Amino acid sequence: MSETSSPSSARNAVVAAALDLFARQGFESTSVDQIAQAAGISRSTFFRQFGGKDDVVFADHEVLLDQLREYLAGEHANPWEAVCEASMQVYRHFAADPELARRRYAVVRGVPALRDREIVTVFRYERLFDEYLRSALPGLDPLDAVGFAALVTAVHNHVLRQLLRGPKKVPASVLRRALDDALVRFGVDNGAHEEADDDLVVAVFPRRMPPAELARRLQSEL
Repeated sequence: MSETSSPSSARNAVVAAALDLFARQGFESTSVDQIAQAAGISRSTFFRQFGGKDDVVFADHEVLLDQLREYLAGEHANPWEAVCEASMQVYRHFAADPELARRRYAVVRGVPALRDREIVTVFRYERLFDEYLRSALPGLDPLDAVGFAALVTAVHNHVLRQLLRGPKKVPASVLRRALDDALVRFGVDNGAHEEADDDLVVAVFPRRMPPAELARRLQSEL
């Protein structure tokens, strides 16, 4: 690797080298020394950047989770939509290099310990969305926060698996349509009520809309 390469590209090169080795000779049979040699870095640099063999497989998720925390910490007019956009950011990342994502998926599927860690990682996204909604919508029923976080995570994973399991491209628009449908089904889409121009505000809300979201929308109109 050249000294002019960016930190992210350098990390990606290490991840790609590790996944290539895992695919060719197996996860358990691949040593950290072999990964470091293939990536052109020292053993100590590898441990400083990643920590271990399993960490290199999930390195992207650690970066993404940090990015989503920063994104959700900002101001968002619609917290429900912010969660959907966070999901889109994750998908766009993996869709940008589907071949690398598919190699990672194949390695994880073949190692039970990595599959277990993958389950934990998915839950971390879901918990992040859940905690954000509770913070952004005071008084929100915890079941509504958990339900929507789980719905977005499940929809995201369903579309992502289509990308990972097949050779065809699955554009981000597929996930966007699915998330739009999730917003409608949960009763929190932006088009759920009609606006009036005079002093009388008439709004129609789905019965399934969480009370905290209903209160938020009424407050924004009055």
